[in-house]
Amino acid sequence: MKLYKKGAETSYTLGVFPTIELLKNKPEIVKRVVVSSKIEENRGYPLIKELCQKHHITIDIHDPTIKKLSPKANCYAIGVFEIFHEDLEEGNHVVLVNPMDMGNMGTIMRTMLGFNIMNLAIVRPAVDIYDPKVVRASMGAIFSLHVKYYDRFEDYYQEYDHEMYPFMLKGAKNIHQVKPTGAYSLIFGNESSGLDDSFLHYGQSVFIPHSNRIDSLNLSQSLGIGLYHFTAHEFENKKVLR
Repeated sequence: MKLYKKGAETSYTLGVFPTIELLKNKPEIVKRVVVSSKIEENRGYPLIKELCQKHHITIDIHDPTIKKLSPKANCYAIGVFEIFHEDLEEGNHVVLVNPMDMGNMGTIMRTMLGFNIMNLAIVRPAVDIYDPKVVRASMGAIFSLHVKYYDRFEDYYQEYDHEMYPFMLKGAKNIHQVKPTGAYSLIFGNESSGLDDSFLHYGQSVFIPHSNRIDSLNLSQSLGIGLYHFTAHEFENKKVLR
């Protein structure tokens, strides 16, 4: 099996946990599972076997493949899957304009899942979400989300009649003064440059107040704060939202 390259028809998970998430949420796209000869030592293996048996998926024990594809020595399982494309669903969205950092993207996906926001729009140019590094950083959250790429933000904007909230240093309103009344889209820019001034004209621009000891918060921090604020009413009096 070859190392992943952008544009390939298949990609793969790296590790037991993301492989389980793949098998649980998208078994129909799994081509096969490759495991290490030491997989018996991992407590997640019985679940992998159970899920593979349930969905008639082949398990191959092949150390050379694990060693070739995984940059880390503690990888016990790899799930090979077909690249998938989905439309966004109704409900609340996160929109990322030109995100480029693989680690940030994975963290963002996992954070979205934690706050029960299941739709992610990405405006190109952007990071490749199917890169195994992104899949691993997301801890398999990618397989629970609906993700769609757009060539222009305007294409997304015309498609959804949402309350739009661009997060910007020049935002017109403090986030604590904003409360959505319907379906909304939280819009974030590139890790280094953020959103350009044209986004001041889309919906209600907001800023996150912070001390003057820093220039700005990073993308994943800003998104986490934004999701916490916009979903707070859903989590009142709840420890875990199922």
